[in-house]
Formats: sequence, structure tokens, C-alpha cells
Amino acid sequence: MTSASLRTDTVILDIEGTTGSLTHVREVLFPYARERLADWFDHHRDDPRLDALVAAVREETERPELDAAGALTALAAWSDADVKAAPLKTVQGWIWAEAYAKGDLRGHVYPEVPAVLRGWRADGIRVFTYSSGSAGAQLDWFRHTAYGDLTGLLDDRFDLENAGPKNDPGSYRRISRVIGDPVPVFLSDTAYELDAATVAGWTGVGVRRDGDPRGAEVPGHLTVPSLDRLHLRAARATDRAHDGTVRKVFLS
Repeated sequence: MTSASLRTDTVILDIEGTTGSLTHVREVLFPYARERLADWFDHHRDDPRLDALVAAVREETERPELDAAGALTALAAWSDADVKAAPLKTVQGWIWAEAYAKGDLRGHVYPEVPAVLRGWRADGIRVFTYSSGSAGAQLDWFRHTAYGDLTGLLDDRFDLENAGPKNDPGSYRRISRVIGDPVPVFLSDTAYELDAATVAGWTGVGVRRDGDPRGAEVPGHLTVPSLDRLHLRAARATDRAHDGTVRKVFLS
């Protein structure tokens, strides 16, 4: 599928592999945070965030005896194994925030993304992000891009803490309750995320960039190669059935 047209009032965007480069995350952001994890603990011994982080690691691991050193060991192990644990995502976001502020990092977005976001917003479509990265990290990602600050084009952010894991349909239902829309369009490069979203009643659209080693299609889902190949128009009341689902879906 090379292009598609849909009607919706709300778009939820995955970030890694969808609006920005997955390679950038894996080869730049993750190593940057991993290399500085121990230093962050050393330099924030009197920071109340450290106590909160250790408490969160204890809860996540179900090991109430962990001290700061034990928490650091757990976080390092999660980082090395690319575990999507909320405490790890939180401290990664704090480390990246300091780097963004110093100009050492920049958020990556694909070239078409700024214009697409502006077009959706101009048409009255609300735009949210949902990522395993913390809400704060998402904010910094879009605030510090090569195209300037894009945060004004986004309504809000969801993550593992305020929504839940991305493989759980309950997380998508929780987001729907918060945003007040039971049938948003969700864009992601990952099949299991789209599977969970569609179980929750959302409309899922895959995004697979040219050259993705996983192939050009997200299995089981309508797929486009970039955001500008998905043509969205704001839904009207007459476009929705009594159960809230979208009546008309136009494909091309």
C-alpha cells in the first residue's frame, strides 16, 4: 500500500520508526544514556528524583531491599537488554534532557513530519504521541529538532507510566478515556502495537520507511511508507456510526 485516506478527529503517533529514526534511538540516544547512567547517580545523590527512581526500581523488580547501587545495576541490565521498563525510560529521559539543554543532542524527525503535523492541526485534527520513552523525553525530542520546536503541533504525550505497556489493549482504552475519542487513528511501525490498538477498537496504520530490514509492510495492517502518504481529513458527526466507529474509510 503506497497511500491511504482516512477520516478521523484524533491521531496518535508512535515515535521511534514512525516520526523519527529508530537507528537514531538505538545508536545515539540509548548509548548516550547508558554511558552516563552511573555518573547521573553520582551527581544526583541529594536529588529527590534519585530516591523516587530507586523506589520505582524496587517496585518494578519486586525487590524492596535494593539500595541505590542495586537499582543502578538493575537499570544497567535493563538498558543492555533493551527492556522497556518504566524506571529506565524515566532516567533516560532525565539524562537526555540535560544533553538537549546543552545542545549535545537533537531530536530526529523525518523531513515530511513538520508539514504533515501542521496540515493535520490546520484541519482540526488533534495529534498525540504514545511511546515507551517517557513523556518528558518525548517533549524534548520534538522541542529540539533540526526543524525547530514542534511541540506546539502536539496536544499531549502518553508513555508507560500514564498509559501502560504498548502491547496491552487496556493501555489504548485508557488513552481513549483520557482524550475522549474511542476510535483514533494510531500510526506505528510495530505490528504488536497495532494489534493491541485494533483490539481496543482503534484504527491502526503501519508505517514502514524505505530500506527497513523488516520489510515494506507491517503484517496484518494497512501500511504507508511515510506520514505524507496518509491523507487525513477531520471526521464529522455524520461520518460516525452510533457505536462511535468511523463510517467511511477511503483507500487509494
